Amino acid sequence: MRRALTSAVVLAALAIAAASSLHAQARAGAPASASQPAGGAAYSGTNDIKPPSDYEIGPDDQLAVVFWKDKDLSTDVTVRPDGMISLPLLNDVQAAGLTPDQLRDRITAAATKYVEDPNVTVVVKQINSRKVFITGMVGKPGAYPLGGTMTIAQLIALAGGLNEYADKEHITVVRGRDKRPDGTPWSYQVNYIELLKRIRLNQNNLELKPGDTVLVP
Repeated sequence: MRRALTSAVVLAALAIAAASSLHAQARAGAPASASQPAGGAAYSGTNDIKPPSDYEIGPDDQLAVVFWKDKDLSTDVTVRPDGMISLPLLNDVQAAGLTPDQLRDRITAAATKYVEDPNVTVVVKQINSRKVFITGMVGKPGAYPLGGTMTIAQLIALAGGLNEYADKEHITVVRGRDKRPDGTPWSYQVNYIELLKRIRLNQNNLELKPGDTVLVP
């Protein structure tokens, strides 16, 4: 009886060990393919993100530039305030204002002087350049990152909500990038009470754009 019990314990331990090994292999993923991948803008890693469709690289954004099978040229970079990034061998490359695919093409063209048939991938690690701003009668006025889509109601919630004496019917949104013909920014009024009614009816909730400022009187 004791021998049978001991055998059962051993078998159970082996089963647990096997399961743990399989789980670890699954988390690690399958071995990388030996074939050369097509270059592009990649968002596959756990720390990578998929930018919005209208995303253009800006200052303070964090990128990874990966040369296939060339670790010496591959590097992580942060876009400088002047919009440039510094890469091994290639030195400074303009990045701000480009999409990840456009930056990949620019780096590939520059690298052909030094590398035969370079295969480049640009990975977006973190977006810091896209921000929206809120000021006035809210709990936490300031700048907030705009990594994806964000509505006015979501920004107000992130900012701690409206203060008790906020004028809910006369909130102003000033567009940061869209300009009138005379060069002044576009702006429009938002009635927060009516906005909440539309949200309850699953109607338009007014998405913000990079650089927008919400003024709560």
